[in-house]
Amino acid sequence: MIETERLLLRRWKESDREPFALMNADPLVMAFLGPLLSREQTGALIERAENHFDKHGFGPYAVELRETGEFAGFVGLYVPTFQAHFTPCVEIGWRLKSESWGQGYATEGALRVLKWSDENLCCRTGCMIDPVNAASIRVAQKCGYIEWQSAARLIRRRGSWSA
Repeated sequence: MIETERLLLRRWKESDREPFALMNADPLVMAFLGPLLSREQTGALIERAENHFDKHGFGPYAVELRETGEFAGFVGLYVPTFQAHFTPCVEIGWRLKSESWGQGYATEGALRVLKWSDENLCCRTGCMIDPVNAASIRVAQKCGYIEWQSAARLIRRRGSWSA
């Protein structure tokens, strides 16, 4: 578990399934991420996240608001399963329910996860963001990422990769 002032970043619980499914069926949340997901597809995502934790010791953490205990989404790290010129690397990602947007949770969680990564993994990290997803691009920039390749909006952090 990783903690911030306002967030608990933790492994997934059974009680996360329903709010995560509702979040993944929200057109606002999924606007830049692909099609809406069913409950079954959401369950499969949780299983993949847990398997990633078991294999690598880190993964996409469920985000819980400390004040209320409410599930808010996920922030975390994962190893891409595809091959590209920028792999191997560890990718950071975040997805929050729309009610949690605009409160700094994504940035707060991502910064804390990156601090953990810097202390424990010592590897390069990146993120891929849809070029029109201005809010996520702002989060990435606040975390020290800069644009690397505009077509896929792959972003690098602190000059860690050569172009």
